[in-house]
Amino acid sequence: MLGLLEFFALAAAMGLGVELRFLGADSGAIAEVMPIAPKALTFALVMLAAMATTGLYKNNIRDGRLGMVLRFSIAFLLGLVGMIVLFYSFPPLFLGRGAFALGFGIGVASIIIIRTIFYRIVGQEQLKRRVIVLGAGKRAVQFNQLRRKIDQMGFTILGFVHVASEQDQMPQEKVIHLEAPLLEFAQKHNVSEIVVAVEDRRKDFAVDDLLDCKMSGIDVVDIQTFFERQTGKIRLDILHPSWLIFSDGFQQGPLQLLFKRCFDIAASSFLLFLAWPFMLLAALAIWIESGFSGPILYRQVRVGQNWRLFQVLKFRSMRIDAEINGAQWAKKNDDRITRVGKFLRRSRIDELPQLLNVFKGDMSFVGPRPERPEFVEQLSEQIPYYAERHRVKPGITGWAQIRYPYGSSENDAMEKLQYDLYYVKNYSIFLDLLILFQTAEVVLWGQGAR
Repeated sequence: MLGLLEFFALAAAMGLGVELRFLGADSGAIAEVMPIAPKALTFALVMLAAMATTGLYKNNIRDGRLGMVLRFSIAFLLGLVGMIVLFYSFPPLFLGRGAFALGFGIGVASIIIIRTIFYRIVGQEQLKRRVIVLGAGKRAVQFNQLRRKIDQMGFTILGFVHVASEQDQMPQEKVIHLEAPLLEFAQKHNVSEIVVAVEDRRKDFAVDDLLDCKMSGIDVVDIQTFFERQTGKIRLDILHPSWLIFSDGFQQGPLQLLFKRCFDIAASSFLLFLAWPFMLLAALAIWIESGFSGPILYRQVRVGQNWRLFQVLKFRSMRIDAEINGAQWAKKNDDRITRVGKFLRRSRIDELPQLLNVFKGDMSFVGPRPERPEFVEQLSEQIPYYAERHRVKPGITGWAQIRYPYGSSENDAMEKLQYDLYYVKNYSIFLDLLILFQTAEVVLWGQGAR
């Protein structure tokens, strides 16, 4: 419904743009751009394709307001580039710069207005996936953790289907005792997705029923896949190695790595161009505070891709003797941090020298944060799958950094690992752009710095 509304709005916007551009002009000038309908319909199709490419017709987007702004910006840019390519490839489609600019502007404004009105009138409840959960036992209890509104975005749970081999642990008013085949119940209640949350699939697992539902067009997903999509992380407490083996993702082809490297160099160069005055002032402040002596940069051994060790560079924010007693976790109100260092950490300026690590190739601009070998060895023994975060290059910023506050304990490391695994599994240039965009918000508001 939304796509149809926006298709006709975009086509009408281009037609209106032409009318406004040639208002009062002679018939000869208007005849040069006729017929308008094919050109307006082409514009609408290109713009809809651009918006679909950036996921703007998904009803489970969890990017927040800033993420939506980025998606719309990229969609409009893609649409603009697409139309320019079409104009040069098929000159008869050209409308003229003035007419196209007016039509494009009206089209963008109409999309914003339609989206605002559409979601207020229709409401997200009408667009949510109708979900039932197969299982009401131990695994189904995990759904009680989806308490935040953003965690419940895009779906509504109709109930939890009782499985004979499990003891129900959900409230009885939420438990569904089937009196008909699963497919019949799903079709009767317009179910669009079934989440499998059975603890032991070797006992009374409804293979035939689920196959009937799947072949009838109803989505069937594992509970891990469901939580990955809704929470933006891979849950360790319900993770099985088989899910990692057979799930999509973890793609690291040569072309993808090339794009990643080009992106790193471009993003780092741009940031270095903007940040060098602040880096110069930071170096001067550290030098003055230390009495014109002592190191300005702090070098520390970290674990990189494939567990290769490298020296990470940062502006020194602690006393020179901060780790005289060995490696320690940073903590709140850490007395080892200098006055200048406190500001550098709060503003994230202390991280800027890592741009040199990116240029060298030890790090990527976006990726899991590099950790010290002492902590990696300790955490790998205590946290399952911790070593898997080193399958990719570490980054200056990352998915875990914008989704979770600063970590200073084993529990924090486990929570952040779940986001790191999500990033490793779902890496894309778009995800990197989204992380960079949201990192700006984190820096501006000083979230997570310690």
